[in-house]
Amino acid sequence: MTTRSQFKVLFLSAVVLLSIAGRSVFAQKQADDFRRKIEKIIPEAKGTVGVAIMGLEDRETFLFNESLRYPMQSVYKFPLAMAVLDQVDKGKLSLNQKIRVTPKDLLPNTWSPIREKYPKGNVDLKLSEILSYTVSQSDNNGCDILFRLLGGPKKVDAYVQSIGVKSIVIAATEEEMHKAWNVQFTNWCKPRAMLRLLDILYKGKALSKTSNDFLWRIMTETTSGPNKIKGLLPKNALVAHKTGLSDTKDGILAATNDVGIMTLPNGEHVAIVVFVSNTPVDEKTRDGVIAQISKAAWDYFLAKK
Repeated sequence: MTTRSQFKVLFLSAVVLLSIAGRSVFAQKQADDFRRKIEKIIPEAKGTVGVAIMGLEDRETFLFNESLRYPMQSVYKFPLAMAVLDQVDKGKLSLNQKIRVTPKDLLPNTWSPIREKYPKGNVDLKLSEILSYTVSQSDNNGCDILFRLLGGPKKVDAYVQSIGVKSIVIAATEEEMHKAWNVQFTNWCKPRAMLRLLDILYKGKALSKTSNDFLWRIMTETTSGPNKIKGLLPKNALVAHKTGLSDTKDGILAATNDVGIMTLPNGEHVAIVVFVSNTPVDEKTRDGVIAQISKAAWDYFLAKK
């Protein structure tokens, strides 16, 4: 090889290395700007906000206030549904089996589209229907029917632990949470743990394809919390998610949450967890915090490609 040829190779190599370094610096700046944007949004809640975000293809992850325990409220209906579908996969339950819903199952003074449609009870509903009511419409009575079917919250908690998700505790039913304010805090989760559960759903690692697809569908059909994760996204944005909302005591809301997987226009996916707790602000502001964080994540991961 001539000296001139060697110089040309070295020059081209240097150009490539500088280009790679430049892209790395730019990517780091993008990530830093994104992190600062989230940190600027969080104080608007005037409470405690835990956030976990991950690009499910490139695995880039962002965590905010990760170490705290957040009350899940109805978000825990997502792992409950996974536990039910695990029993379906094992042949112990069937999505087509009929479950008798009695008047005693339809408690008053709790959110329940099942009770609204069948106020007198004494109706047989398919397990698939009760799962859909519980996840898509966040039905509290449906939730407790499923807990009873499995043998209680401890069974669901044990299932979640068995698939490798730690830093999450499922201890009380909806009925028990409605009886005493502090009970809701026994159903807690750290943001990273819920992110892990969403990742398992996305990868289809815990359930059969049929069960995983069913859960993905009913989470995509979620009607609760339209102004949370989906609040600022394009109208046709595909989001498989589960919301949660507590009551207010002495002007303080214990929890308003949304967790899910956003499908970007380029076909890639972003898992997002936002837990907002101990906040005095109104619903519009609370939901706005979740919506802003979600839109920022949407824009960041989309701009990377």
